Amino acid sequence: MAARQVTLGIDLGTTSVKAALVEAAPGDPSGFVVLASCARAARAEAAAQSAAAGPQGREQDVSRIIQALNECLTALPREQLRKVCGIGVSGQMHGVMFWKTGQGCEWTEGGAAPLFKPRTVSHLVTWQDGRCSSGFLASLPQPESHLSVATGFGCAVIFWLLKNSPEFLKFYDAAGTISDYVVAMLCGLRRPLMSDQNAASWGYFNTQSQSWNLEILRASGFPVHLLPDVAEPGSVAGRTSRAWFEIPEGTQVGVALGDLQASVYSCMARRTDAVLNISTSIQLAASMPSGFQPAQTPDPAAPVAYFPYFDRTYLAVAASLNGGNVLTTFVHMLVQWMADLGLEVEESTVYSRMIQAAAQQTDTCLTITPTVLGERHLPDQLASVTRISSSDLSLGHVSRALCRGIVQNLHSMLPFQQLKEWGVERVIGSGSALSRNEVLKQEVQRAFPFPVSFGQDVDAAVGAALVMLHRNLNQKES
Repeated sequence: MAARQVTLGIDLGTTSVKAALVEAAPGDPSGFVVLASCARAARAEAAAQSAAAGPQGREQDVSRIIQALNECLTALPREQLRKVCGIGVSGQMHGVMFWKTGQGCEWTEGGAAPLFKPRTVSHLVTWQDGRCSSGFLASLPQPESHLSVATGFGCAVIFWLLKNSPEFLKFYDAAGTISDYVVAMLCGLRRPLMSDQNAASWGYFNTQSQSWNLEILRASGFPVHLLPDVAEPGSVAGRTSRAWFEIPEGTQVGVALGDLQASVYSCMARRTDAVLNISTSIQLAASMPSGFQPAQTPDPAAPVAYFPYFDRTYLAVAASLNGGNVLTTFVHMLVQWMADLGLEVEESTVYSRMIQAAAQQTDTCLTITPTVLGERHLPDQLASVTRISSSDLSLGHVSRALCRGIVQNLHSMLPFQQLKEWGVERVIGSGSALSRNEVLKQEVQRAFPFPVSFGQDVDAAVGAALVMLHRNLNQKES
């Protein structure tokens, strides 16, 4: 019986794919043990972006994401995969990809393990996509939702394609996030199924009525047949249609979760915790009390939004577009400068030396506003550097100021005073950028004067696994 309590969690992130095998702790229903975990870089940025999207387009090659997923599964112990009784999936939110029903993937039966590869699919247009200008967004109908619509949101991208590439949309008949796609392929779903967490991240979804704004969308000519069906997070989307690696055919697969909610689920031990996730982007989330309902009119200028969590509750979330990707941009710039000077240096070397220099430079007067991607509530605000003096130009000063700026930018969106008013007593830090950067950790502790503890790189994958584990345990008890 105990051997059947193993669940697999998968997180399909922007820069990496992660997997974790989780088991209930012996004698402690609320506890868990991570039996094994694995992370692989996706390296999925599409070589050729859609020409019409221009330089602001951000797309990823789905085949590379699935290749990284297959590598993760291959690295996990086979004897544990055979015991898996549930699969939880989370992934990057807001983005959209398209596929043809019945032709979304092909399965290979030979070799060491059955696996699937994408077939008739589009690129994934990610949450970082900037093709929808402020003017274009202003031309869209007002949603009947407490959440406004921003560039990179699934419904905004579909509206953009409807105007700029209508023939593209006619080629496909299914759409979803990357995690919805994986769930649909594993279960052989005829129609994609989406949690309200992912639906809310697309825009034009009413979380109170749990329904798409169909009348508003139809009136604007939106192809509503592309909208997935919606289910409660934590519910079962289906069962694996065939054996996958060593996981048996017929294994339950949960409806795909948002990576933010999955991270929070694995980290938030009590309601008085706030969870800070710094990966490619950055989010700070706090739990709202049961019964809380957000105002039903969207406020595009508000830095804090309310996203659905579990059991019809909400998370208050400050979601910055500028996280680990800003550090990556800075490293790219340094590497390019050195190449222009005739020097070749590995990016990984630059990153580690940069953090070492920042760690030695404990303070700086240099101020960096790191919003190279703008923010959803301030889309036209770009980055800036101020208080520049000749004594603050070392790599240590600049790197320290950059890490501080990333954290301070988030703090300006959701200050610790507001967290305190909501009853927050502790901050839990998670995410790949935070786990590998001691300077970011120092700046978090400096900006948020709460007790701070730090989780793991695979928190979202663990959270997705835990949702399925707890579901199965509750079913056994009842």
